[in-house]
Amino acid sequence: MRAVRIWDLPTRLFHWLLAASVVGLIATGQVGGNAMVWHFRLGHVVLALLAFRLVWGLVGGRWSRFSSFLYPPRVTLAYLRGDGAVATRPGHSPLGALSVFALLALLTLQVASGLLSDDEIAFAGPLTSLVSGATVSQATRFHKDIGQLVLIALVALHVAAILFYLWRRKDNLVKPMLLGDKPLAQPVPASRDDVLSRLLAVVVFAACSGLAAWVSLLGA
Repeated sequence: MRAVRIWDLPTRLFHWLLAASVVGLIATGQVGGNAMVWHFRLGHVVLALLAFRLVWGLVGGRWSRFSSFLYPPRVTLAYLRGDGAVATRPGHSPLGALSVFALLALLTLQVASGLLSDDEIAFAGPLTSLVSGATVSQATRFHKDIGQLVLIALVALHVAAILFYLWRRKDNLVKPMLLGDKPLAQPVPASRDDVLSRLLAVVVFAACSGLAAWVSLLGA
């Protein structure tokens, strides 16, 4: 067994910042009132993080790139049947990949609908003035009801899957996402995680933060 860098530092920071932001969004959404100020702020943080992950999925470390965990249906089916060769993938497994894509897609929908939502009391998304009242109403309903419930369900399934892997397969998925390295028996290419790649990540995230800030000002 040898330690191989699977998750680069930018991917790890993205993961934990997104997790903290999502928890904060769910909590502030449930509390309401003045907490909605932070709900909106965290929403724009998630927008910046999602934009970053989209770019980093193309130029980031080897195992963080979408191309490393875009599996054809036959591979996913083989994994579900217990194919050992597929089960030992160093990055996201086929089932883990589906979870990642589902969470990213739903969070994108939640952020988009949040930008178009209006509680008709004190808070309105920055894009509400750009669409019809009917669209605002539909977006608000999705954001507060369906989207929120599905997001909570996906987060719960994500946590349950981590616990399942730890209990049944003795595979700690959290530790590599904290430290970056994963002990592997077979040699595999490591993800690039040097000073230059981290500087690139800083530049990308700065640009994505600027995009999120610009979106937040559209309704001002």
